[in-house]
Amino acid sequence: MRLLLVLLLIFSVVLVPSMAGAKNATGDKASAKIDLINMFAGGEGNRNLVNLALMFTILSFAPAILLLMTSFTRIVIVLSFLRQAIGMPTLPPTQVIVGLSLFLTFFIMGPTFEKIHVNALSPYMNNKIAYDEFVDKSSKEMGVFMFRFARDKDVALFANIAGLQRPKNESDIPFRVLVPAFAISELKRAFQIGFLLYIPFLIIDMVVASVLLSTGMMMLPPIFISLPFKLMLFVLVDGWNLLVGSLVKGFL
Repeated sequence: MRLLLVLLLIFSVVLVPSMAGAKNATGDKASAKIDLINMFAGGEGNRNLVNLALMFTILSFAPAILLLMTSFTRIVIVLSFLRQAIGMPTLPPTQVIVGLSLFLTFFIMGPTFEKIHVNALSPYMNNKIAYDEFVDKSSKEMGVFMFRFARDKDVALFANIAGLQRPKNESDIPFRVLVPAFAISELKRAFQIGFLLYIPFLIIDMVVASVLLSTGMMMLPPIFISLPFKLMLFVLVDGWNLLVGSLVKGFL
């Protein structure tokens, strides 16, 4: 739950500086109405309206942004490949796949989120650092994680497209380059793992299809016979433990 709080605060804190004066010290309802009107009147009110619109825009895109900046992409794609390889497109259900991917993401990203909380969020909430410093520190922590798993080739691709000079170090790489580079790097790794997952199950399908063909049972779909063998193989090797363990260790 602490991680969820950190994530919500990171994206909701955008409006804190501009809305800080909206609190009513007296608690009087009439004064509160006047303060509310004044808050959205004049030049300062226009600024507050813009900040409010920006906040809702960020909150709308926050899930997609967050998922592309964490380990979620690789995990959910690999788990989706797994159920396709076994031959059960609806089992486990999509809600289970997404839920497991989210909790594994929180587990993997825990150290990074803790660093953001300790070094950026907590000092900012205690008025020890400014808003710009909070954004800079939190961005650097996320950038360190993404840079570890973004391939140099992908970073160079987006840097060349953006017309940027060769960065001297990782801190010189802007987020608009690092985030898409990290995303396509994770997509490639996920597809590589998915290919390896398909191999043992594909062998079982080919063996079952060959046996059925040799016995003249051509009208019987091979999936009816191969599915129990694939499930038995996956259970006997403790597939969930091996797969999830490999996914998590791949980020450590």
